[in-house]
This record gives sequence, structure tokens and C-alpha cells, in this order.
Amino acid sequence: MSLQDITARIAKAESKSERPVGSVKLIAVSKVQPNERVQAVLAQGHRCFGENRVQEAASKWPAFKEQFEGIDLHLIGPLQTNKARQAMELCDAIHSVDRPKLAKTLARLAQEMGTCPDLFIQVNTGEEEQKAGILPADADKFIADCKALDLPVRGLMCIPTVDEEPSLHFALLAKIASRNGLEGLSMGMSGDFEQAIALGATHVRVGSAIFGERVKPQE
Repeated sequence: MSLQDITARIAKAESKSERPVGSVKLIAVSKVQPNERVQAVLAQGHRCFGENRVQEAASKWPAFKEQFEGIDLHLIGPLQTNKARQAMELCDAIHSVDRPKLAKTLARLAQEMGTCPDLFIQVNTGEEEQKAGILPADADKFIADCKALDLPVRGLMCIPTVDEEPSLHFALLAKIASRNGLEGLSMGMSGDFEQAIALGATHVRVGSAIFGERVKPQE
């Protein structure tokens, strides 16, 4: 599908949910995509992108930022504490704040640097052992702890369990956000972003539907 197709579907979903058109931010997930595909989307005027790994973001985006104004870069993958400074220098938002150690590191660096990207706390809505994120039962306390560290927590993020109805996860995330006074909801991907918008998503993360299937790096 084209970028225009996705933006039209987002606008339709916003309208159907009686939400203002333009209230949902489309994060074009450019991880493991060749630079020429990313450049083609940039050339169409899109400026909000998502990367999974700090190392890949660092190899790709400084050059694009020199060429295109107004790029809004979001880190949507796991963040190691030793990459936190680099992530904060590169990115406008981090969607994967998922543990106390990382929160404390971000708070210390924010004090040193005098600035901090917008932060989203990742909630493991499916309580999956192999998946990162704060458990729903621990979310309220962790959100409060992050706010106490003076971190700019804008919202929550989740990745639904593959074999479960995603709307259940989106509804749970929205409920946790609401009772904690958070407006940002980073939820919904290529296959389910319209459901996410219906349940309050403010950021949707769409990759393959815009760029085509990911290209695996050559050995």
C-alpha cells in the first residue's frame, strides 16, 4: 500500500471514531529498510519515523536530517542503558521505557543534558515472559516513579500478544493511561491500527504496509 493509502485509512478511522482528523500520528517504521525506500517516503513529505535499534538509527538518520528538515524520530525498540545517551541525542521520542534502571538512567542523563525526548512507558499487556514491558499490575507505581524522577512521560505503549484479539490489549492500555492522567497511546501496527484508533491510539506504528516487506541484511 502507498503512504497515501495508509494516511487515508487513518483519517477515515479518526472520523469514524469522531476524533479530529490529524489527531493520530503515523510513525513510519523504517527498521531494516533500505535507505532508498526511506528516502522515497521522505520525498513524499512524511517526517515521522520509527527505528528499533539505536545503532541502526545512528547509521541512517544523521545524514537524512542534513537533507530533510523537520524529521521526528521515534525509538520503538528495546533500549539498553549503555545506549541511552545516544538514543536521547538522536531521538525525539522513546517508546520503550520498561524498567526502573532505565528510567533512572534517563533521569540522570536528562539532568546532565538539560533535555529529554518524550517518553512512553512500555506495558506488557499480555504478561508474556519473553516480552519487555512493565506488567499491568505494576504500571501505576512505575508511572508514578517515573513522574517523580521528573521524566516527561507522555503516554504508554504496547505490543499485543500475537494470537489474541488486539482490541483487548488496546482497551487495557487505554484504561491504565486514563487513570494515570496520560494522553499518549502508542498502539496499533500495520494489521490492526484502525482498531487501535477506535480505542484511542495517538501514535500508530506502520512499517511493511508503507515500505513493503523488510529486507534482511546480507550475510
